[in-house]
Amino acid sequence: MTTASAPGTAGVPAAGVPVAGVPTAGVPAATLVTSEQATATRASVPADATASRGAGPRVRRRGGIAWLGLTPFAAYVLLFLAVPAVIAVGSGFFDASGHLTLANLTAFRDPSVLRAFGGSFGLSAASAVIGAVVGALVCWALAALRPDGIVRSMIDSAASVLAQFGGVMLAFAFIATIGTQGLVTAWLVSTFHWDLNADGAFLYTVPGLVIPYVYFQVPLMVLTFMPALEGVKTQWGEAAATLGASRLTYWRRVALPVLAPAFWGSLLLLFANGFSSFATAAALISQGGIVPLTIRAQLTSETIIGLQNVAGVLALGMVVVMAVVMGAYSLLQRRAARWQR
Repeated sequence: MTTASAPGTAGVPAAGVPVAGVPTAGVPAATLVTSEQATATRASVPADATASRGAGPRVRRRGGIAWLGLTPFAAYVLLFLAVPAVIAVGSGFFDASGHLTLANLTAFRDPSVLRAFGGSFGLSAASAVIGAVVGALVCWALAALRPDGIVRSMIDSAASVLAQFGGVMLAFAFIATIGTQGLVTAWLVSTFHWDLNADGAFLYTVPGLVIPYVYFQVPLMVLTFMPALEGVKTQWGEAAATLGASRLTYWRRVALPVLAPAFWGSLLLLFANGFSSFATAAALISQGGIVPLTIRAQLTSETIIGLQNVAGVLALGMVVVMAVVMGAYSLLQRRAARWQR
């Protein structure tokens, strides 16, 4: 006689049906499960659930050790950057007797201070624009080379070195090149009868500083703008060509709008670099003309009658300008990073 089986899924024993090889004596039928159900129950539990219970303190401990590793850098920033900056800026709010005052801020109306800020703005803007345009063209040419090729590697290495090449060494190099008795100056006079310094020593003026400043601005542009140019995908050009767009249309309506935030951000970074540079200008110009040299003059001798600690006031002006420029640079970099994700 055939006995009807308990209702259940075809090929799968119903709940409460004993599984072969599993002892069920004394076990209520309601508690019996099939092998498939037991496997599903085990699979629903995360494999690392047990391990994660004891991993919390260990992860927190590793995080604490990682933060401890930043202590030397934090101490360096605090002692050599933050504290001197606060002292320099804060000194502009004290008079000769050490009392707080806002009268020193009237130094911003002095003609010499206004000329210094105008000279710094002009020098930084001119060197930044020239450096950005030339550097972008260099990046465009480098994009056609193999990233791991020897030419590309040499240019990247040279840009990394020359971007930091400044100060007295750079000033001496240009004195020997286009100074009053420089090699290029003598060659221009003997070959083309054109004296670069006919109206005075051009290199030792604020406009003449543009030439050595561009020397380190172009490599800096290559370092900052090249990653953005490398992020432009070739599929975008192929898609534009498939839709019938010309190469010029692709660059005008796709590539350039995408690269614009990165380009303007790099331009602002070059402006900030030129605005804060001191050593090269100090080696070529003995008097003021730009803000860093005016601060040096104010530290050695107070030249604005009736005001004290004018150097701190000028430092405050530089900090404000740099904060605005770097804030705008951060916003542009955040926008440029959207399409690189």
